[in-house]
Amino acid sequence: MKLLVTGGAGFIGSNLVDHFIARGHEVAVIDSLVQGKRSNVNPDADFHELDITDPRVEDVVRGAAPEVIFHYAAQIDVRRSVADPITDATWNILGTLRVLEAARAVGVRKIIFASTGGVIYGTPDYLPADEAHPRRPEVPYGVTKRCVELYLPIYRALHGVDFTVLRYANVFGPRQDPAGEAGVIAIFTDLMLRGRIPRIFGTGKQTRDFVFVGDVIRANEMVLNAGGGEIFNVGTGVPRSVLEVFAALKSALDFPHDAEFAPARPGELDHIYLDCAKIRAELEWEPQVGFEEAVQRTVDWFRR
Repeated sequence: MKLLVTGGAGFIGSNLVDHFIARGHEVAVIDSLVQGKRSNVNPDADFHELDITDPRVEDVVRGAAPEVIFHYAAQIDVRRSVADPITDATWNILGTLRVLEAARAVGVRKIIFASTGGVIYGTPDYLPADEAHPRRPEVPYGVTKRCVELYLPIYRALHGVDFTVLRYANVFGPRQDPAGEAGVIAIFTDLMLRGRIPRIFGTGKQTRDFVFVGDVIRANEMVLNAGGGEIFNVGTGVPRSVLEVFAALKSALDFPHDAEFAPARPGELDHIYLDCAKIRAELEWEPQVGFEEAVQRTVDWFRR
């Protein structure tokens, strides 16, 4: 197929690009390089350094003529979304509309959208949270993702652009950037390799659902020709505390120090993990890389 990945110089996006090029697909990439890295882009990809809010997005999509667009370009920093909701909405809503309008104009068959399985649900009524759980985002980033989820069925009904939404748990693995709002595993690994002591906010007993990027890539491949009009959680369904994560990294890195503790940050959820029964039943997807193995692969990549 001809495919296009927005945000293809980022963490998940660049792994997607590598995967599909290795399987013989023709892949174009749009990335502004504000968050992504040029070094992440596969040399066999057709790369366009461009912000998704730029009107020239349609020209790129028309030239690439993709059958499917993987939409990963986004402002992903939760704290930045609180501090600067206008920029957050500009990238995540208006930028997405630019991509959707280009897809409509060019006749793209399908959009695969990277949503969030954490903040979109807000404080959970029950756990694990399934796709039917009420969506009550408590930060602007979650609002923007929910907003796009509402636009996608409209474009499907009015313009015939199909979609699948993948709501991710905490994705981690090679190429995750430890700078900024990166994810605790990348941040801790980077600090520990440099001999610095990680800081745990709160008690460390707060839990998240950690899923390896390789398993996420498999889910994307499965929805190329399946899951039209559907929303799927993508995670492990297993809650792991920050203390457990630190212990696993400490063992993998043979790190001699204990973590430091700091007061909990306001607005962060205590617990969230996902019910992934739907994607398991409908697509026969389930995570294949165990947590300890995934941590080791991540640590090995950071060492290199």
